[in-house]
Amino acid sequence: MAADAPDPEMLIRALPIWTGAVEIEPLHGGITNKNYLAKEKGRRFVVRFGEDIPAHGIMRFNELAAARAGAAAGISPEVIYAASPFLVMEFIDGRTYGPEDIRQNLLRCVALVKRAHRDMPDHLRGPTLSFNVFHVIRDYARTLAEEGGRKTRDLPQFLERAKKLERAVGPIDLVFGHNDLLAANFIDDGQRLWLVDWDYAGWNTPLFDLGGLSSNNGFDAGDDETMLGHYFEAAPTDELRRHFRAMRCASLLRESLWSMVSEIKSTIDFDYVSYTEENLRRFEAAYGEMEA
Repeated sequence: MAADAPDPEMLIRALPIWTGAVEIEPLHGGITNKNYLAKEKGRRFVVRFGEDIPAHGIMRFNELAAARAGAAAGISPEVIYAASPFLVMEFIDGRTYGPEDIRQNLLRCVALVKRAHRDMPDHLRGPTLSFNVFHVIRDYARTLAEEGGRKTRDLPQFLERAKKLERAVGPIDLVFGHNDLLAANFIDDGQRLWLVDWDYAGWNTPLFDLGGLSSNNGFDAGDDETMLGHYFEAAPTDELRRHFRAMRCASLLRESLWSMVSEIKSTIDFDYVSYTEENLRRFEAAYGEMEA
C-alpha cells in the first residue's frame, strides 16, 4: 500500500453498517485480496478489501453476483454489505481446509462443487463473466511478453502446449464455476461445508473445477477416478479421462502463469516465485504423463 493511501482498517470502521464499536484484525493467508475480521456486538464478519484486477480478469461486480448467488443457494455465507472496494460477509465459524482435508472429505467436497454448478445459475442476477482457461493462458502470456518476467523465453513453449491441451479437451458443456478450488476456500463448520472466495467465478466447463480440485489438493489417480465417478454419476470412460487430464494440465499451467504475473504486479507479501516454481514442476509432471 502506498504511503499516502488510506488505511483499510480506518475505511472499514467508517462503513455505514456499524452501529457500535468495531474490532478489526487482519486475516492472513489470502494471495489475491486483503481480508479482515470485524467484530461488532458479538457478531463477526469477514471484510474483503480489493479493487478490480484486470490483469487477472477479476471484476468485483462479478464476484459480488457470484457471492450473492452462492449465499442464496446455501453454498456461501450471506453478503451483508458491498461497496467497492469492500465486500462484507457473515463469518463462518469453522475449520479452513488443507489439501489433506479435501482428500479425506473428497465426496463431500465434490458434492458441494456440483451443487454450486447446478444451483447457482438459478440465483444469478445481472451480467456475469466467462472463464475460458485457454484465453486466460494466452492473455497472461501477452502480459508477460509485454511487461517482462523471469521466464519470457519459455512462453512460446507454454502456448504451444496450451494449444495441444485445448484440442485434447474438445467441446465443452457450460456450468457456473468457482474456478479457484484451493483447499483454503472450503470451510467445515462441523455440520456442513461452505465454499468461499468467488474472485474468478464464471461460466466454464465443470472439468476445470474438477481439474483444479485435483491439481491443487494432491489427488492421485484413484482420487481422480472417485471424483469423476461421483460427479458424473457413472464410471469414467477413457474419453472423459483424456478430457479431464488435459484440463488438469491446463489448470496447472494457468496457475503457473497467474503466479508469474503476480510476481511482477502483486503488492501482497507472498513468495510468488516459489509458488510459480512448484506449479511449473507439477505442470511438467502432469504434461509428461499425458504425453507418455
